[in-house]
Amino acid sequence: MKTDSIFYRLFKTFPRIFFELIGQPNIDINTYQFVSVEIKQTAFRIDGVFIPVPNTNAETVYFTEVQFQPDTTFYRRLFSEIFLYLRQNETVNLWRAVVVYPTRRIETADTIPYQSLLSTPQVQRIYLDELGEAANNTFGLRIVQLIIEREETAVTSARELN
Repeated sequence: MKTDSIFYRLFKTFPRIFFELIGQPNIDINTYQFVSVEIKQTAFRIDGVFIPVPNTNAETVYFTEVQFQPDTTFYRRLFSEIFLYLRQNETVNLWRAVVVYPTRRIETADTIPYQSLLSTPQVQRIYLDELGEAANNTFGLRIVQLIIEREETAVTSARELN
């Protein structure tokens, strides 16, 4: 997906954007490294994982998925990937999943098997078109907003970022 690679590059180059997006701007970004993780012996690939850097006090692993296309089995795949990762990485105790959608319309209705997870802070769903005023608070979030901006106005909006 084109948007996956855009977000991967954004999060890799400017990790602060991810933490601003999830409402945690005070996390020390130097305590994390951002990687794409392939789960062994399967075709699963997690879009991105913020893994605590060794010898820091960061503990939470953040799984990030960017979902810009409808996918009726999205949560089935996402939680399979996460739990397989946890099985293969027994030292991970604290984790959060962050799913970035352009809009609620993209989200699948197949949520019943995962309702207990989806209703907790452990899984955060972000809808870029609903960021509202928060999207104007930081340079990073304004860049993210460009991804869902209409083509006719995106160039003008990008020029106004200075």
